[in-house]
Amino acid sequence: MTAAEHSLPRRTALPPATLATLTLAGFFAVNLLIVWALFLTSGEGKNSILTVAKFFGLHAALVMMLQLTLVARLPWLDRRIGMDRLTRWHRWIGFTLLWTVVLHATFVVLGYATLDRASPLRTFLALAGVPASLLGICAATVIVTVAIVSMRAIRRRLPYEVWHGLHLLVYCALMLALVHQFLEGTTFTATPLSTAYWWTIWTLVVVALVAGRIVLPIHRNLRHRLRVSAVVPESPEVTSVYLTGRDLHRLPARAGQFFIWRFPGHHGWWRANPFSLSAAPDGRTLRITVKAVGSATRGLRNLQVGTPVFAEGPYGAFTSMHRTREGTVLIAGGVGVTPVRALLEELTGPVVVLYRVRSVQEAVLLDELRSLAAARGARLHLLTGRTGVGSPPNRPFAPRNLRSLVPDIAERDIYVCGPPAMTESVVASLRELGVPRRQIHAERFALA
Repeated sequence: MTAAEHSLPRRTALPPATLATLTLAGFFAVNLLIVWALFLTSGEGKNSILTVAKFFGLHAALVMMLQLTLVARLPWLDRRIGMDRLTRWHRWIGFTLLWTVVLHATFVVLGYATLDRASPLRTFLALAGVPASLLGICAATVIVTVAIVSMRAIRRRLPYEVWHGLHLLVYCALMLALVHQFLEGTTFTATPLSTAYWWTIWTLVVVALVAGRIVLPIHRNLRHRLRVSAVVPESPEVTSVYLTGRDLHRLPARAGQFFIWRFPGHHGWWRANPFSLSAAPDGRTLRITVKAVGSATRGLRNLQVGTPVFAEGPYGAFTSMHRTREGTVLIAGGVGVTPVRALLEELTGPVVVLYRVRSVQEAVLLDELRSLAAARGARLHLLTGRTGVGSPPNRPFAPRNLRSLVPDIAERDIYVCGPPAMTESVVASLRELGVPRRQIHAERFALA
């Protein structure tokens, strides 16, 4: 793409992220109203407790569909909202799903216990002997299990591959819940209209999930046939990997985005890593620049030219698509400079780059940044030293220091990428300086 194509986007009534969020919320609200209408017309149970159980069952189905949509990796949503935010919403809505399922199951047991004048335990065991109910119990058990291992305290102690494998059980819960829904609930099959509605909405969600998570990645990899074209050591701990393939000019990647990379011949299929592009796509090659933090990333230096690569993406909303101002500030910390370096190559207008590292020796791609800044008339500030050391303490991202480095910072878009603590500190300072939220762009490049 040319520089003109990446100039300031045409101003519209709503920013892209807001438009996508409202579209998603509107779609959910419309379906929520439909579900309420179906409940009011055909949701009455055998007693009042079972009626409440049906209410929660209907909402559990709808929340599950929203959960799946958020992680379907639909390009239109991802480019506008970003995978990090969609994943964060998926996590919190997941706990809503958990409690909705638990309440549905609890009221079912209590309702039938009241109806049969039996104890809740005996009623639960009796329901487990009914195929439709057993499917629902199994689906609920899977959802509860996944919710437990997704709790922050437990999740941090699990390797990503283990957590991901357990999380895939949600798809089993999906299939079990679908069958349970159509075998058990009169609300789902009460009228031809309700049956058509549920089949239609479930079909749309499942098709979106399969298309975004399976069909699109396979199609792109078969089309582009990515392979390693060069491996370049940038420093003792940092390596750049260049990739080439077929028809890369048709790959809809932008500076600032990332892919989920798999190197099957290097460390197996299940090991996947999100790495940002460290250079703007030029239609011929892609480049990632990786810091060694473990055996897998360290071993990328040993990749052989010609090694096939499987990439999912591009993902992320950390792009110039979200610009609102002519001027831009790019703030990077450590290896978080990689998408910032790519954005610098693409952006037009006045640009200031703030690059935070402990020492000059740790500044990855510094020569490239200097060359790009000189060529584009951008200002580059290398901020070194340990935070809090010295008198006065070294706090480069304190509001006062940010304003000193960029006096008109409130009139620019700010892109921030770095360690979470640094990103949070920068965002807090920007808000203290009165920078509008819509001008702050920060994204976490991670799988979960």
